[in-house]
Amino acid sequence: MELFWWFLTIALFAVGLIGAVVPILPGTTIILAGVIIHRLMLGPQKSIGWKTIVVLVLLTLLSYVFDFLGSYFGAKYFGATRWGAFGAIVGALIGVFFGIIGLFVGPVIGAIAGEFIVGKRMIDAGRAGWGSLLGNVGATIGKLVIAVAMITIFLLAVPAPF
Repeated sequence: MELFWWFLTIALFAVGLIGAVVPILPGTTIILAGVIIHRLMLGPQKSIGWKTIVVLVLLTLLSYVFDFLGSYFGAKYFGATRWGAFGAIVGALIGVFFGIIGLFVGPVIGAIAGEFIVGKRMIDAGRAGWGSLLGNVGATIGKLVIAVAMITIFLLAVPAPF
């Protein structure tokens, strides 16, 4: 039965890695679920300790911070006003309802719309939208790095299964 729980954990890790890149799946949350299931089913002798789980929970929360603030800081870096940066966040929240494309296009449209509200020129609005897109890409890379770090921490902390 122990082998089953190891296979399930590894499968959840694989889905979590995919989810770190594909915006529809909550990648780090799936990895954390795999870790917690492993701990609950195999017990403290054959799994990780609570300190490691706390570290992994904190990394999961950090990945969500990256997710929500990536567009904001990307837009700000490329010179967006408060309205443009706020538009990027609103666009990201609205984009969630339009699938994968909405998650990448929403912040761009939001940043551009926010800049137009302030009365910026098209080139400035486009720069803010570009920054928002690059911020999203940076956040995705950050989430992938966190997901790999979570799996690595788990594999280093767990006792050998055989």
